[in-house]
Amino acid sequence: MHKIMSDRRTIFFLIAPGMLLFAMMIFIPILVSFYYSLTNWDGVGGYEFIGFGNYKEIFSHDSVFGYSLLNSVLLGLGLVLIQHPFSIIIAMLIQYCGRWEKFLQVCIFIPAIISTFVTTKLWSSIFDTQFGLLNQVLDILRLSDWKQDWLGDSTWAIICIIFVCMWQGFGYAFLLYYAGIKGVPKDLYEAAMLDGASPIQLNTRIVLPLLAPVLRVNIVLAVVAAFKQMETVYLLTSGGPANSTQFLSTYLYSKAFRESVYGYGNAISVLLVVICLIVTVILNRSMRREVGEY
Repeated sequence: MHKIMSDRRTIFFLIAPGMLLFAMMIFIPILVSFYYSLTNWDGVGGYEFIGFGNYKEIFSHDSVFGYSLLNSVLLGLGLVLIQHPFSIIIAMLIQYCGRWEKFLQVCIFIPAIISTFVTTKLWSSIFDTQFGLLNQVLDILRLSDWKQDWLGDSTWAIICIIFVCMWQGFGYAFLLYYAGIKGVPKDLYEAAMLDGASPIQLNTRIVLPLLAPVLRVNIVLAVVAAFKQMETVYLLTSGGPANSTQFLSTYLYSKAFRESVYGYGNAISVLLVVICLIVTVILNRSMRREVGEY
């Protein structure tokens, strides 16, 4: 085995298929997309090479792109600051539920395994202005003044989208944290309990610091997922009302396939890839010192 791993030619032939697949499926499409982002192609027929004209338009005149980026950032903050702390707490508490632990695990993870189309249509019905469950419950509670056009008002629409996205992804975040907690050696629990540590001290001073590697991975995945968010937004509001709930992915789709501004859509896709790479590098470097081992 040592001879094989020290032979550069053997190493090259071992990794070549994977690298070729990576190039064909990811790297080359990104280069092609960058090329078309420098044109005014509408997806059919000929086109003209306009250089960085699409990028200049995005940064100088396209306010919708700014709203899309802001909405993606808001979703990322919601996932990191609301969904993840809550999922960590639930993952810690569920260990003390005894025989109900496995049942609760299944219940928590159910939204994550149901089709996005089904769950989104469910919430769309709940938020419906006339027949939605939410407004009906408010009527029953005599809180009719609180009734809203939840998906028709720009402020409430983005709040509803962020809530639904957090609800859908809660199971995955919970699962990773739960697995990380279960991976903590029992010796540490026993030693801490012998020293008189309470359950709160056990989780805050031992378990939580040891979750740093899982926390870093989970945060990176959540932020990248926020920038790539597409299906839920498209099915709930399609970016409306008045483009107030556009995200980068939905805005890209709208430009490329609805307005047939294919070159412009490719420019947005390239910027999306660049933003995701920059955010990933920044998060990994900023949280590197927080990673612990056990």
